[in-house]
Amino acid sequence: MDKSSSEEHREVLQQSIPESAALHLLPGALTTLLYVITAPLFNSCGYPSNLAFLVGGLAVLVPFELGFLLYQGKRRNGAFSLDGIVLYRKPMTTRQYVTFSVILLLYGNFVLVVLYPPVAQMLIQNLFSWLPDWFFLSLASEYPRPILLMTALVGLVLNGFVGPVTEELYFRGYLLPRISRLNVWAPVFNAVLHSVYHFWMPWQVPGLILGLLPAAFVVWWKKNIYLGMIIHVTGNVLGSVATLASILSLT
Repeated sequence: MDKSSSEEHREVLQQSIPESAALHLLPGALTTLLYVITAPLFNSCGYPSNLAFLVGGLAVLVPFELGFLLYQGKRRNGAFSLDGIVLYRKPMTTRQYVTFSVILLLYGNFVLVVLYPPVAQMLIQNLFSWLPDWFFLSLASEYPRPILLMTALVGLVLNGFVGPVTEELYFRGYLLPRISRLNVWAPVFNAVLHSVYHFWMPWQVPGLILGLLPAAFVVWWKKNIYLGMIIHVTGNVLGSVATLASILSLT
């Protein structure tokens, strides 16, 4: 460990592995719990389970993660501030942003859109076929088009922008620096637990680990959470736009 790393670890209060693991997983577990409770109710009222999940994200995931950060800011700064709470804000050049973003987005999309879907389908058939249909978050065409459009638009806002920015602040800006003593294992730990935290789609966890790890590593290496935000938001927006386009194409 070099001198600068030692100083960084002293300046940022490090969390124990159990504490960090709990903070990584708890918001996902609570969001999934609310989703499991409310999704059947949404279905019985004629709404897709996707909308129940989005409501869970708005009611639990975002308030938990942002609320936790602001609470820590209040304790540290005496005001609801993220100063000294959300770290890894070192500047990067425009060229670096573009280069890393393009490479990591191409890699992530190849893994999650091209390479991994057959594996996910195999896991669903062999390990998760016992789950109810509504758990799989499919926007089936059986729902009225206005309801599908509303759900897709809400998803574009929450899953495309609000959720990714919040998660990057929480996972990469807060949790990752507080396990920096693990050195190169810190982004591995962070990416694995961030993937497992997606309890609402467990069949995707191996693909998420494979897809998220390089981005987490580069954010840790460059000490820049804005790169993670660009990649996360862009990837989710592309997925949301594709969903919206498929709904608009329905006759």
